[in-house]
Amino acid sequence: MLMNTSEYMNVIESIKDEIKASQYKAVLNVNRELIVLYYNIGKVINEHKVWGNRFIDNLAQDIKVSFPNTTGYSVRNLKYMAKFASMFPDIEIVQAVLAQITWYHNIALMDKVKDVEQYIWYAEKVIDNGWSRNVLVHQIESGLYEHQVLTEKVANFETRLATPQSELAIQTMKDPYVFDFIPFKEDMVERDIERALVQDITKLLLELGTGFAFLGNQYHLTVGGDDFYIDLLFYNLNLRCYVVIELKTGDFQPEYVGQLNFYLSAVDGILKKPEDQPSIGLLLCKSKNNLVAEYALKDMSKPMGVSEYRLTSDLPNELKCQLPTAEDIRSRISSKNANTEHLS
Repeated sequence: MLMNTSEYMNVIESIKDEIKASQYKAVLNVNRELIVLYYNIGKVINEHKVWGNRFIDNLAQDIKVSFPNTTGYSVRNLKYMAKFASMFPDIEIVQAVLAQITWYHNIALMDKVKDVEQYIWYAEKVIDNGWSRNVLVHQIESGLYEHQVLTEKVANFETRLATPQSELAIQTMKDPYVFDFIPFKEDMVERDIERALVQDITKLLLELGTGFAFLGNQYHLTVGGDDFYIDLLFYNLNLRCYVVIELKTGDFQPEYVGQLNFYLSAVDGILKKPEDQPSIGLLLCKSKNNLVAEYALKDMSKPMGVSEYRLTSDLPNELKCQLPTAEDIRSRISSKNANTEHLS
């Protein structure tokens, strides 16, 4: 019987796929029309601002009377429409990008993002990645734009690494690194801070994310009979490469890039296996001039980036003076390792 044949089943599955695709397109079209409608209503509201806040109150009531079964026209939502229209005077960007995400996504962006460029960047990420509203909010609050866009400006990964390694390297490196390593208590004294330093060396220095394996600090390499020591050496399982990290106590200086480039060459020559990807470097400085960093990285042969670090973001002023400098951290790490070797 035809009903039981594989040919019939394939036809049914094909028709189901067509129905689903059509339904999805219909939903997108409805959403697009709704966003454009809200935008146009917002423009009208902005054109009559001189009538004051009572205008929006009356408008919400009159719409409810005329369309009692329709939702979405509360005073609060009408104010969002006005804000939406004022942020984007050009309807083309609304139709091309912002109408492709839901109104709830747009509300989240209006609440969380003030800069128009960032707003559009996040909207495009929603489209590319299919983020829910909750995921979008999380990405905004975690500073994804600052981490990725600023890193792209002060790293040469795109020109020195092949895709997709370059994209993964950019996503992995953060700028700035904030070392919130101390669990804050109001009665903390310097001894507590020192104890926190000793207990978890990795958390003192880095919030690198997943895929990083710690290989050592002050990692020893011998080149031409001379001894050299890398501040931190990791291997990243996702990137499949060594990651060399240098920590500088002051502002960024162009000569630091030359030193990091040398370390990367040494690691590639001594440690890298044929199956490994090119090693990448990260220079952590107390502060940096982005333009100077860009010029310093421009013609370097090895993939590397420059990021700022902050030791803390939310300790009170009376405790900030007790926090260690980068040099303090280095000396405590060395002391920790020396004690470990002595005990062994």
